[in-house]
Amino acid sequence: MLDTLLAWSGFLPFLIAAIAIVLSSLRVANEYQRGVVLRLGRLVGAKGPGLYLLWPIIDRQTMVDLRVVTAKVEQQEAITKDNVPIKVDAVVWYRINEPIKSVLAVKDAPTAVTQIALTTLRNVIGRHSLDDVLKEKDKLSIEMRTIIDGVTEAWGVDVQQVEMKDVVIPQSMQRAMAQEAEALREKRARIIKADAEFEAAQRLNDAATVIMKSPAGLELRRMQMITEVGAEQNTTTIIMMPSEFVSMARGIADAAKFMTDKKDAV
Repeated sequence: MLDTLLAWSGFLPFLIAAIAIVLSSLRVANEYQRGVVLRLGRLVGAKGPGLYLLWPIIDRQTMVDLRVVTAKVEQQEAITKDNVPIKVDAVVWYRINEPIKSVLAVKDAPTAVTQIALTTLRNVIGRHSLDDVLKEKDKLSIEMRTIIDGVTEAWGVDVQQVEMKDVVIPQSMQRAMAQEAEALREKRARIIKADAEFEAAQRLNDAATVIMKSPAGLELRRMQMITEVGAEQNTTTIIMMPSEFVSMARGIADAAKFMTDKKDAV
């Protein structure tokens, strides 16, 4: 019995060391994490999620986050196709879908994605005019995403969305654009007013044509206007005389003048 205890006591330190090594080798990766393990410099694979062993000294791991990452592209100064200097910043959303590639194919994948986004932003701005940058931001964002994703695909990175945030243009250009917008609004207002006057003139011409075909309609219109004036309780009443009375009065005046001139001549 004593010999057995002595034998076990000799193995006890090794057993304790083995248990300590196993416990120190235990690693846990969350559901959204993967551990890319290299053993003596050679790829073992992507470990996780959950519990796994990482042998000390001979194993090295790089933990990779598989969640969507929001990367801010700092403000860049670029020149548009029509030679206007502007400042633009953007936001890139991406995720690592192949953790092994993101470790072996590129060093520091997040920094690499941000830098390719910077250069792509400047290049895309340089290929478009200022009007395109201001009016077609969605189109330019899609173009940027396609270019960036084409580069990062080899790194195991999937670029999901790119959005341009703020476009800062020079103060002088802002004043010129404001004057242009004001001129366009004034032009539209004048065109609308001219169209309204033209349509009103056409309506009046049509009404005059209809009234001239029916003299009785003209008299009825005069009577209606007198009624409308009297209904408003005005102190002044306007009586409109028929045009026949005016013509008859002019004829009588002309005849009287003719007789006077003839008498003076005699």
